[in-house]
Amino acid sequence: MQVRNIQGEDYVKIHSVLNDWWGGRNMANMLPKLFFVHFQETSFIIEEDGKTLGFLCGFFSQTHKDEAYVHFIGVNPEYRRKGIATTLYSYFFDVARASNRKVVKAITSPVNKKSIQFHQEIGFQIEAGDDEIDGVSVHKNYDGNGGGRVLFLKHV
Repeated sequence: MQVRNIQGEDYVKIHSVLNDWWGGRNMANMLPKLFFVHFQETSFIIEEDGKTLGFLCGFFSQTHKDEAYVHFIGVNPEYRRKGIATTLYSYFFDVARASNRKVVKAITSPVNKKSIQFHQEIGFQIEAGDDEIDGVSVHKNYDGNGGGRVLFLKHV
């Protein structure tokens, strides 16, 4: 298993499997190529024998100098619950701390119960929002009209 920084040429292979990894949900539109080109130092991919096991796209906030943000994390369904996402976050936390970032933020859809559970398991707290869905605090319209999201925060 190899962890490395993401590269521009990784975009096509990751983008082509996103919707399948999410059971047919349209996720590919949420991950433009700019993350693979402009945020390579804070984005990672895990591979084994040429197969993509998972990836994380994150960046450092330009506005809040003590914050880092994970825009997208995905794990091949065949490799879930095997430490892939935890490893990716570990690499991201390390680069965040090395750049004096004290807080890492992330988001997920309120329908993604596995993501909510995972983030809480690795120490993220849910930020109080302005609405609630299925007992989970959400921020209405965070991703545009009707795009409510669960926001997470973790001190690193």
